Amino acid sequence: MKTLHGITKIISGGQTGADRAALDFALENNIGTGGYVPQGRVAEDGRIPEKYQNLVETESVDPAVRTMKNVLASDATVMVSHGELSGGSLLTRQLAKKYKKPVLHIDISEISIETAAAKLGEWINRVRPSTLNIASEDEDIYDAVTNLLLSAFSPC
Repeated sequence: MKTLHGITKIISGGQTGADRAALDFALENNIGTGGYVPQGRVAEDGRIPEKYQNLVETESVDPAVRTMKNVLASDATVMVSHGELSGGSLLTRQLAKKYKKPVLHIDISEISIETAAAKLGEWINRVRPSTLNIASEDEDIYDAVTNLLLSAFSPC
């Protein structure tokens, strides 16, 4: 495995959208993957695919359990959305603040992918996480997160 700006592992809850975009990006770039997922590998679209091998099932189907474990297991969290945070994304931000973990929210409905990538790159250089949690409540954000990560880390 290699590092990407000091990041040795990208984790997520394995859900559709940002979670899987982050895991796919990590797998394609030989970065470590992991994270906690609900019991039974439950996702919005059924069962989380087995290609995401390093995901650990929690003892509960409650997504809040997975969310808390991923915040605690990471050095920092990035949330990407189309608009204001809600639901699990809002809980993620609240938990990150509660446990004093650095958190960045990128609303791609307000800024371009290029601007968001620059913002993400600057934040990562300042925070220097080894394990990065990437999350979103938005199921339709896969392509945007993929493009964001590709743009933010393209100089590597």
